[in-house]
Amino acid sequence: MGIPYVINIQKYSLHDGDGIRTTIFFKGCLLNCLWCHNPESQSYTPELLFNYESCEGCKSCEKICPEHIISVQNGIAKTKREECKICETCLDYCLNNAREIVGKQYSIAELMNEIEKDKMFYEESGGGITLSGGEIMTQDINYILELLKKLKMKGYNVMIDTCGHAPQKNYETILPYVDTFLYDIKMMDNELHKKYMGKENELILSNLKYLSNQGANIYIRIPLIGNVNSSVENIEEIVSFLKNNINLKKINLLPYHNTGSGKYKKLDLEYLGENFTTPTIEEMEQFINIFKKNGFSDIKIGG
Repeated sequence: MGIPYVINIQKYSLHDGDGIRTTIFFKGCLLNCLWCHNPESQSYTPELLFNYESCEGCKSCEKICPEHIISVQNGIAKTKREECKICETCLDYCLNNAREIVGKQYSIAELMNEIEKDKMFYEESGGGITLSGGEIMTQDINYILELLKKLKMKGYNVMIDTCGHAPQKNYETILPYVDTFLYDIKMMDNELHKKYMGKENELILSNLKYLSNQGANIYIRIPLIGNVNSSVENIEEIVSFLKNNINLKKINLLPYHNTGSGKYKKLDLEYLGENFTTPTIEEMEQFINIFKKNGFSDIKIGG
């Protein structure tokens, strides 16, 4: 069994499903959304996050690196990422904690131990566990299945937060152990989907139809990004698709934010979302009205 990497275990989460939840963010996704606020979640392997603002060029990391791939240039440490083996030796020698490795493996027993620390909050709030990413449905499905079985044995409410771009057989495998799918739809235009997300949308829409036909409980989540998909035309196309194909419980409209843009520099990546904007309150209300006119009633902005 392959043990996936986790980037974060977020306690007391209020934005990843009903009630108070523990959300586990797994590392790795097949999409490459240009506005992704967790770019460290896209790769399936551990990565170095480096805070340039904290580095004082002390050369401690340069001296200790066993691979000799760190050099201080103009007072800032530079790492040859393609040669880094993520040995973590440099972390303890960074005086300002500018270096961080993101991505840690947990056994299922270790994850369950973390989850059960907050079980009283799940019971009192109607919350539970959300498995997210990256993309949870592209992780080792046998590992995920075993984890889900453990969670259901404990009686926990379980939600899967998914972009939908994963093999259908993975959804078939875990379906009996999931209470709700938090399912992203971003754009109906196939070519624009490929341009902004890196992949076409046929598999995403096909998996959503499959889950609906199987009677799964589905909450639709729609990230709305100005200059990308926050148009009346796109919303009307999404509404038409949902109305004609999908049985769902709830819709969450998620306005764009750029709070994760600073992470790109830490990964030595370029942030390509500088021209993206947040929809106005008036635009969001217009989108809600489009849904309501088409018979949808449970619509929420955020979370």
